[in-house]
Amino acid sequence: MTTKANKLINETSPYLLQHAHNPVAWYPWGDEALLKAKAENKPILVSIGYAACHWCHVMERESFEDEATAAIMNRHFINIKIDREERPDLDHIYMDAVQAMTGSGGWPLNVFLTPDAKPFYGGTYFPPQRAFNRPSWQEVLYGIVQSFTERRNEIDAQAENLTAHLLQSNAFGKQEAEEQNIFTKENCDLIFQNIMKQADREWGGFGKAPKFPQTFSIQYLIRYAYITGNKEALQQALLSLDKMIEGGIYDQLGGGFARYATDTEWLAPHFEKMLYDNALLVSVLAEAYQFTGKIRYREVISETINFLQRELQWNGKAFLSAIDADSEGEEGKFYVWKKEEVEKILGQDAALFCTYYDISEKGNWHEGHGATTVKNILRVKKPLAAFSNEMNMAVEAVADILEKGRKKLLTARNERVRPATDDKIILGWNALMNTACSKAYAATGNNEYKKMAIDNMQFLLAAFSTTANNESLHHTWKAGRARIPAFLDDYAYLIQALIHLQEITMDNQWLQKASSFTKFVISNFSEEETPYFFYTPIDQSDVIVRKKEVYDGATPSGNSIMATNLHYLGIVFEKASWIKRSEDLLKLLSKAIIQHPNSFGAWASLLLEIQTGTNEIIVIGEQSHEILPKILKNYIPHKIFQATQKADNSYPLLANKASGTEPYLYLCRNNTCFPPVFSEFELISLINKASAKE
Repeated sequence: MTTKANKLINETSPYLLQHAHNPVAWYPWGDEALLKAKAENKPILVSIGYAACHWCHVMERESFEDEATAAIMNRHFINIKIDREERPDLDHIYMDAVQAMTGSGGWPLNVFLTPDAKPFYGGTYFPPQRAFNRPSWQEVLYGIVQSFTERRNEIDAQAENLTAHLLQSNAFGKQEAEEQNIFTKENCDLIFQNIMKQADREWGGFGKAPKFPQTFSIQYLIRYAYITGNKEALQQALLSLDKMIEGGIYDQLGGGFARYATDTEWLAPHFEKMLYDNALLVSVLAEAYQFTGKIRYREVISETINFLQRELQWNGKAFLSAIDADSEGEEGKFYVWKKEEVEKILGQDAALFCTYYDISEKGNWHEGHGATTVKNILRVKKPLAAFSNEMNMAVEAVADILEKGRKKLLTARNERVRPATDDKIILGWNALMNTACSKAYAATGNNEYKKMAIDNMQFLLAAFSTTANNESLHHTWKAGRARIPAFLDDYAYLIQALIHLQEITMDNQWLQKASSFTKFVISNFSEEETPYFFYTPIDQSDVIVRKKEVYDGATPSGNSIMATNLHYLGIVFEKASWIKRSEDLLKLLSKAIIQHPNSFGAWASLLLEIQTGTNEIIVIGEQSHEILPKILKNYIPHKIFQATQKADNSYPLLANKASGTEPYLYLCRNNTCFPPVFSEFELISLINKASAKE
């Protein structure tokens, strides 16, 4: 690798900085590179990845660190490196282009553009020599050079056609919303049935390998089970959580979840750990714990948050983005074990520990290793009670041995070379974590989680603000520097987090901020002809398409969360236009939501809420703070919650309500309020009766 730095050296993204000493003359995305391409009439190579991406590192080692390959790239192309987490807007556009051309996508994403930034060819990983039915990277480069030089008209025509396709595929939503009532029990039942068509009833989760957590589908099943009493829905939801918790996708020593499993049994993860996955899993585990009271869910919430505090929290306030899959050039090396290593560390307790966690001499994971290399990923094959009974030992005795063993191995593991950490702070992902902290506090009553949410929110609002006087925010922050205009997801997740924070703190300032940011989003992200929101703000000029994202993938779409926010805040502030927009968004997507709920899980949960009705819970009284945690610990998935010490006419739900020293608990549904009750037990009973009558 050369010691001379390229143009990435002044960036803050860890991924871009990893490439700052490549011999490739990389540029960051921006005017300098784009204008140079036009001036020199050269094609642009855009290479997109992220710091925790295993195959991104592979291609860097094989091609981008190779002097001969770099010379070809530098001679014939303007080369731009993009961190997909820093510029998800560009990643969405060029990923769509590559998927349209090839039928598949992934990272690293390598796409070739005309000098005016229109895509005409692309792919994902390319090897240094022909392999996997793929041409070598140098073959691709020379092929592009030849085509660009000899058949420029064809290149330009392909770019225009592809750009037109991107524009056309982004033009959805301009039809009229469905007039018939979509908010029916039958549609909610259909969503459940269609989720279950993809369900793995043996190992949990949905679909086949690779298996992702799909927390939105799990969330829908839990809420649907709560509403309908459907045992099959609850069983599949809990099976999915249990199998993930027992599998290798969950770090049995240190807590926290990897991004996905490469097999159906959740054994072998792709070892990178992302902040957003862990935030979303904590959120759904909080709901599962509220509903079932299962102690293991509370333990995993604690273990996962402890992991996040230990390994991803910055300065006690914010959370870093991700931890790499690789260390010392090998995927998973930090996390896997040989049996003799465990025996040496644990001594006489090793036999029981190895049996429980599926550690053997032959190993349970061989991918990426030579045939003689034997490694084990810790996983649980039998519940603790059943295992203890098999060992003819008391559960407490086994649990004690396992806990001591985990601590010893974790201490030993911490002496290893650690995977790299992507230390940029992303607004939207932190907002998802903020919501997770609020939900974890509600479920467990652990005040530390509430403090984390408050401290984190105060940091986000201060660090990501562009000015002191408006709601314009940045997307990323690192080393005191906030960059890149925030995207729809950032605002949507932040508004959602503010709503949850208000619920657990009784502090209406968070609700006011949620309202202000919602107005900002409506002004700056709306598409005039439809109720949808664009991914990018109105004044952003460096994208060829202002995309509208609606799929709930690894993270929920900004549109689905904005629809949820508009429903909630529309009721709180009596804004009928916000409620209507929320419902119109659902109506436009209703067929897709009902038919393909695994891709629209967050949307599906909102449809279920509107169909079943929202519980508007108001607590007023001088001692409201005392009853607050008692109410929050209950599972009430479809609710608006406001608590205050005295009536407040600036909020419709708090206006003109009788109160006293003892808290008055009000329930309103469908524009009707019931007489107040005075305990959480009476409130829950009233909710159940009111729901049953409708």
